[in-house]
Amino acid sequence: MKTILCFGDSNTWGYIPGTDAWRFVHDVRWTGVLAAKLGGGFRVVEEGLNGRTTCWDDPIKAGRRGLDHLPTLLESHAPIDLIVIMLGTNDLKHYLGLSANDIALGAGKLVETVQLSDAGPVVDGRKTRPAVLLVSPAHAVEAKEPFGTKFDEAVAKSQDLGAAYRLIAHEYGVSHFDAASVAHASDVDGVHLDAAAHASLGAALAGVIADLL
Repeated sequence: MKTILCFGDSNTWGYIPGTDAWRFVHDVRWTGVLAAKLGGGFRVVEEGLNGRTTCWDDPIKAGRRGLDHLPTLLESHAPIDLIVIMLGTNDLKHYLGLSANDIALGAGKLVETVQLSDAGPVVDGRKTRPAVLLVSPAHAVEAKEPFGTKFDEAVAKSQDLGAAYRLIAHEYGVSHFDAASVAHASDVDGVHLDAAAHASLGAALAGVIADLL
């Protein structure tokens, strides 16, 4: 049985666009689609949290630094064959003042944390580290009902994340997938995936992961 840990934010948790934190059911979320597509022999563990950032403090929403959560999750879910990291959307909040490259550096710290761990499978009597698939988030879009004003200027900046994440993935020697190649945020609130985007992303990642594992 291969274990896949999906580490993300509200778009992993399954936030329904335009709602007050209503959640898509498991089978609709991309993690559920991924599990169904992969079938037997894989265990997909979903670890999504609304508001989670890569490694940056959010002064408006405390306790959301992914870098603080990741070590505990690696230990609690070990042994892990692959961790899928899809974070960065919340780092786009205008009051954090981060560039696309800054956000990618934050994602790189998460990759580094995994690579310094021994949370992977035991091979020849020794613990190993999990493989990593770094996923750059889907682009933010102009919205009919914007998610407050937090994501002002996020649309243009989000379009640079794919290239920035690709460079970081290359630097750390891990795989990269650009979610924007198959999905984009809903124009209802501009940052959250709708059901169709979850389906597209889950199916695409299933193909990538099947090749990796």
